[in-house]
Order: sequence, then C-alpha cells, then structure tokens
Amino acid sequence: MACPNSLSGMELTQALAFSHARQRGVLTTIRRDGRPQLSNIMYVPRDDDYLISVTESRKKTKNLRRDPRAALYVPGEDFWNFVVLDGTVVLSGVATSVDDDVTAGLVDYYRRGAGEHPDWEDFKATMVKEGRVLATFRPTTAYGMIQG
Repeated sequence: MACPNSLSGMELTQALAFSHARQRGVLTTIRRDGRPQLSNIMYVPRDDDYLISVTESRKKTKNLRRDPRAALYVPGEDFWNFVVLDGTVVLSGVATSVDDDVTAGLVDYYRRGAGEHPDWEDFKATMVKEGRVLATFRPTTAYGMIQG
C-alpha cells in the first residue's frame, strides 16, 4: 500500500518544488555493464531542469555520453523525506577556452548557484584546465516521499 505522502509520476511538479529548495543530491548513471554508478553532486535548478558541472574525465560523464538516462536522488532534512527524479542528461562539449560557450554556461551555472565569483578570470581558466562540461538534467518522472 502506498504511503499517502508518497509521490507517483503524476506529482512531478511537487518533486520539482522540493528539489529546487536544495542543491545537493546523488546522480545515478548507468555503467557499460548495466550496473548503476552513484555520484554525489551539486546542482543548480533552472526552470524544470538542473545544471550540473562535471569533468570530461569522470566515469559519470563517460556513462552519460554512452547512455543519457539518469536519476537524481535529492534528500530532505531527514531520512523520511526525499525525491528521486528520473530523466535524461544533455552534455555540452568540453570547456576549451576562457571565452567559449561552454565556459560561459559554467559561469551562468556558478552565478545561479553561488552568486558572483571573486575572480572570474581564474574561474574560467580553472574550468578549461579541469576539462569541465555542463550537464543539463531533464526530469520526466518522479517518486519519493515528502512528509509535512
């Protein structure tokens, strides 16, 4: 029997509102052998999708380039409050220049999540050096439990 406060796919709007109030979660991607890979991430909500900064060299990025399906687990204030958003991820190219479109997107990501950076030139150079990629997670369904 379902909990009266549990979410089905019909309550995506409620799950989005819950997750927009937070910025940390666990992104699940699919390994080549079909097993899940979980990664702690920080995200920035944007309308009905989520921006995530990843590096090209990481397994989660390789997994997403092969298979864009993903799930984002968002914990609440206690163990009994959480949502899981299922969807797909679109990856940008790799930041290769301090003035390319990817780096501009990463600046937007940072501004939305943390505000102004004390040294934008250093930030941009770091994005290029680290081989950063902007991931856009687009949820289509949700489940979980929100109490209270």
